Amino acid sequence: MPSAVLFDHPGDPGVLHWQPVDPVLPGPGEVVIGVEAAGINNADLLQRRGRYPVPPGAPRPLGLECAGTIVAIGEGITGWSPGDQVCALLDGGGYADQVAVRATQLMPIPQGLSMIEAAAIPEVACTVYSNLAMVAGLTHGHSVLIHGAGGGIGTFAIQWAAAIGADVITTAGSDDKVHAGRDLGARTAINYRTEDFVAATLSATGGRGVDSILDVVGSSYLDRNLECLAPDGHLVVIGGSTEPAMLDLGLLMAKRASVTATMLRARPAEQKAAIVAGVIREVLPLFETKAIRPMVDTVVPLRDAGQAHRLMESGKTVGKVILDNHVTAGCRG
Repeated sequence: MPSAVLFDHPGDPGVLHWQPVDPVLPGPGEVVIGVEAAGINNADLLQRRGRYPVPPGAPRPLGLECAGTIVAIGEGITGWSPGDQVCALLDGGGYADQVAVRATQLMPIPQGLSMIEAAAIPEVACTVYSNLAMVAGLTHGHSVLIHGAGGGIGTFAIQWAAAIGADVITTAGSDDKVHAGRDLGARTAINYRTEDFVAATLSATGGRGVDSILDVVGSSYLDRNLECLAPDGHLVVIGGSTEPAMLDLGLLMAKRASVTATMLRARPAEQKAAIVAGVIREVLPLFETKAIRPMVDTVVPLRDAGQAHRLMESGKTVGKVILDNHVTAGCRG
């Protein structure tokens, strides 16, 4: 009988427990993946605390991305077969032995990557590509400010933006993470605890500002992010505090700038399908050429998900924490 990591009430990481569950069956247009590895995201931590809006119908277990082997397919599936090794963007359910997912959210595993590495890709790749490429229009020769150099999103976004020829500026809360940001391809990396990131960003761009900003902090950065934008720039907010915040509409209009706030998990299926198709077409090849590498800080056994959540909450990781659905685990960063 398959098992999954579940929790009965919101709380600290100790509420997570490993228990038997019913086998998963594929619906029309779905496949069932035998999960070999699953990525942890900040949304999982928020959901465990009872502070994340879970879409109706989402699987009960946590987990928005995984890698594994297809074990069953539903009606109407073409192009995929049992035995195929895949990674997938999930609506939930990744912290489990099995998960059902729409076939339109499957991705092939780039050549040369392990299951552990592949599990670190779907959520970050889809988040960054959908927001910086599809929404903000970041491209070669543009400049971008990426907050959170040490996180899963940040470590991927820096690499992707550098790989497409963008000028990358990033922020982090420690010198170690600042150094990591530079190593990943940022031209300028700012320790926001010791520097004013607005002044540093404007200095790095000759006073012009940046074309795009990817923000994971939210409300408290809204006005400062706006100061960092170049004319016709675009701020994309994808996380952090959602407390009410003042926006200088006059400055926004003077810069002809725009602000977008997005959540990936709640997007309709057709939007997720378009995002995944774009990632397969434009992002996955960058892993095969080594322009981007998966950033895995630590691997923890799946049944010890509480331990992995504690590690994430420590703020000490650089890159992803991955849950391994095998017995062995260890540092791979």
